[in-house]
Amino acid sequence: MDQTQPKTRAPVLAPLRHLTFRELWIGNNISNLGSLIQGVGAGWLMTELAVSNGMVALVQAANILPYMVFSLLAGALADNFDRRMVMIWAQSFMLVASAGLAALAFGGMVTPWVILIFTFIIGAGGALSNPAWQASVGDVVPRDEVRSAVGLNSMGFNLMRSIGPALGGMIVAAAGAGAAFAVNAVSYIAIVWALVRWRPETKPRRLPRESLGSALSAGWRYVAMSPALLRVMARGLLFGVAASSVLALLPVVAADVLRGTALTYGLLLGAFGLGAIGGVVASSRLAARLRNERLVQLAFLGFALGVEGLAFSRSIWLSLLALGLTGASWVLALSLFNVTVQLSTPRWVVGRALSFYQTATFGGMALGSWLWGLVSDARGPVEALALSGVVLFLGVFVGRWLGMAEYANLNLDPLDRWREPALRLDLQPRSGPILLMIDYRIAQADVETFLALMRQRRRGRRRDGARQWALLRDLEQPEIWTESYHVPTWIDYIRHQERRTKADGELTEKILALHQGPDPPRVHRMIERQTVPLRDDMPLKMTDVT
Repeated sequence: MDQTQPKTRAPVLAPLRHLTFRELWIGNNISNLGSLIQGVGAGWLMTELAVSNGMVALVQAANILPYMVFSLLAGALADNFDRRMVMIWAQSFMLVASAGLAALAFGGMVTPWVILIFTFIIGAGGALSNPAWQASVGDVVPRDEVRSAVGLNSMGFNLMRSIGPALGGMIVAAAGAGAAFAVNAVSYIAIVWALVRWRPETKPRRLPRESLGSALSAGWRYVAMSPALLRVMARGLLFGVAASSVLALLPVVAADVLRGTALTYGLLLGAFGLGAIGGVVASSRLAARLRNERLVQLAFLGFALGVEGLAFSRSIWLSLLALGLTGASWVLALSLFNVTVQLSTPRWVVGRALSFYQTATFGGMALGSWLWGLVSDARGPVEALALSGVVLFLGVFVGRWLGMAEYANLNLDPLDRWREPALRLDLQPRSGPILLMIDYRIAQADVETFLALMRQRRRGRRRDGARQWALLRDLEQPEIWTESYHVPTWIDYIRHQERRTKADGELTEKILALHQGPDPPRVHRMIERQTVPLRDDMPLKMTDVT
């Protein structure tokens, strides 16, 4: 094992001492139980109605695809609107859709395409709710308990996975798929009630909400300027494509390979869920002893071994053991990815960062579900599973190029030091472009250190919305260095300043410690003016750009 410095972790159950988290966690798990029961009903009903393995695999794809399509929109909503209300509307939408599917099923009007369409619609509600729920974890528990809270969410979901599918199989066997859909509709009441009871502390919003395009652009800019987040998303995409084979083809394995019933399918899903619970319990100890990259490699290798065991098993007991290993590896990888995104992102953009991560990971799962369905139709489910295991094994070595970073020990709480300056020009919020210039006086002996710090400053400025960042040196007074950048409007400049974190403040203190002279660095805040000639033979007129 790769020993590292000991890491302090909050106990796994610590977040449950917070009443709000506890109530939301319970309500969310009841809702998850209903969703898993519905998943069994939809998957098994499709095996009875469809004529190809590809259609069966598309149930999984239809459930996952909305997370790729709608996650970006959901992340922008989570960061710009009341997260609680976003979740209430999304969960209520899923309740209505599930009730509609149940009514169609009881009326005998369900076809393969009806299953896929309603599965997609219900998945869309989940996609809109999930970034708000994930981003809310940091609002209801302290930062040092975020990993434990994410682990508890995974544990709760997989506890439901361990009993939900078996329960779903019994419901389908006893009363049909329509009953499973009806149970799911009722289950949403629990989370809606918990959300209605939650009264989060809301801070007054002094700035107008960003437009959807601006919010998405800001979120992508932050992610694109964060190498650690890009590596998480790349690994999540690869894991999603390869590992999706198990859940996509499990109904076929249960029915055709093991010659089982709906109850067999439920038991197989239950084994996957029990393994995932074991993965949550083990992850705390593993995380204390291993670097993040080693944990990801272990997850890829464990899933590869599990899926190969499932591919060649003809025994229900061996299949259950293989699925337990895949479940543990599944939660080990995805919880690590999730925590890394949350702890590497400030609160103002965490919903969007999670949505980009979900788009990559769930998009990979949707692509993989479709891909492994095609392979299964052409070569059979055994070869499809075996091939996905080979891809997972190769994924162990991807860390050589896309290695996972350790959690940055950064304080990403808002710095909250900046105060809007008194201006002598009457600017409107959309006046601009705004040019910022900061003059530093740096001794020659400190230039190398200063440049290293300014490389970090450049990335931080650009992540928070700065454009055309540059560092200039005075030719006549070489000890004078000027940092310059643009923002489109005055309101964008205010947002840029309010996005600064305490970690940014620590970097600023290091830069200021190198500044020479009795006065602090001089800050120039200027609005650009363009020269606009009306005709070539007319004098120029200066016009503010607003």
